[in-house]
Amino acid sequence: MDVLNIYACFGKLEVMELGEEKEMMYEKIMNSLDDTENFALKLASLLEAQDTITLEGDLGAGKTTFTKALAKGLGVTRTVNSPTFTIVKQYEGRLPFNHLDVYRLAESDEDLGWDELFYGDAVSVVEWAHLIEQDLPQERLGIEIYRIGENQRRFVVTPLGKRYEALCEELMK
Repeated sequence: MDVLNIYACFGKLEVMELGEEKEMMYEKIMNSLDDTENFALKLASLLEAQDTITLEGDLGAGKTTFTKALAKGLGVTRTVNSPTFTIVKQYEGRLPFNHLDVYRLAESDEDLGWDELFYGDAVSVVEWAHLIEQDLPQERLGIEIYRIGENQRRFVVTPLGKRYEALCEELMK
């Protein structure tokens, strides 16, 4: 990546690449599980049908913990856990909620009905999303979670599309 300009201001990073439009990224440090939950709850309050959130991070980074809090914010009352072996779990709340863990699809080119999942009436969260990059909606909210301490995490949030840029502006207030 040929980066021309990177600067940080109030947690907002703007990256400009040669020959491309600038890509906005936001960084937020979570100092506790409560910080992570509050961030997820605030995000949930801003979500609409067909919103897609992609999650990346090492094992134990907090992807499922974040997803549980997001589901809670969407009004899901059932226990939310990782769908590692089932690929997709669906829940009912204020909006239908799809939780995908596509880790097991690393070597697969199987179409699992992505259009129905991403373009229906649900909010979708995809863990290990880079493994199905070609099947994801072009517009989405990307979140990378980095473990920087026992309970401390660094979230890098990348909005792809105008809707998600506006969502991030509201989320980071």
